[in-house]
Amino acid sequence: MNSLQVQARALGDPTRHEIFRYLIDAGDEVDVAELTNHVGLNHNAVRQHLTKLVDAGLVEEARARPSGRGRPRLLYRVAPTVESRWGVAGPYERLAVLLTEVVRTGDGPEAVGARAGRRLIMGGGGASSDAVDRFEEAMARQGFDPTVQTRGNEVEVVLRSCPLASAVLADADTVCQIHLGLARGAAEAIGGIEVDQLEPKDPRRAHCRLRCHLIGSSASVDV
Repeated sequence: MNSLQVQARALGDPTRHEIFRYLIDAGDEVDVAELTNHVGLNHNAVRQHLTKLVDAGLVEEARARPSGRGRPRLLYRVAPTVESRWGVAGPYERLAVLLTEVVRTGDGPEAVGARAGRRLIMGGGGASSDAVDRFEEAMARQGFDPTVQTRGNEVEVVLRSCPLASAVLADADTVCQIHLGLARGAAEAIGGIEVDQLEPKDPRRAHCRLRCHLIGSSASVDV
């Protein structure tokens, strides 16, 4: 069974479809308690539905940062690579909007991407107040599947997935400049971290690298 069939079967259940629609409308991470209140089922039933949605690649699960005793809450959001056929704005729809803005305004791809990056931070929260963690969360919400390595004030973000591989193969300069702008705009809105450069790789294999550094109070002090 291919992924499309798996997703269609997952959303064929009315309760799962309702949970998925609620996550779309929320636009951010939601915990089980909120979903339980919305659909009127017990926690275990909601968790089972969420497991089906996660297994189908429609929803992502993450743990909130610890805050006191007990296990951190599980948080759920729509997976960033979900396609528009399920009622969301998928990666290529988001790219189409940005390319339209390039044409309409005459601004360069990086400048347009930077505005989108700032909106990404202003329009959505995050489980962390740490600059590096928030930046990683922002890249994850765009479907880049990032991992982070920090050495002193230097930060390297490896983007293990390219959500727009076909578009990059067609026009790497434009799409990669949009992605660089997106990263720089997000970093600017977060504060405490700055993006120096994007090292692009073959989009079919991904693993592009964002070279960043910490600034201000986020930077470590050598003694």
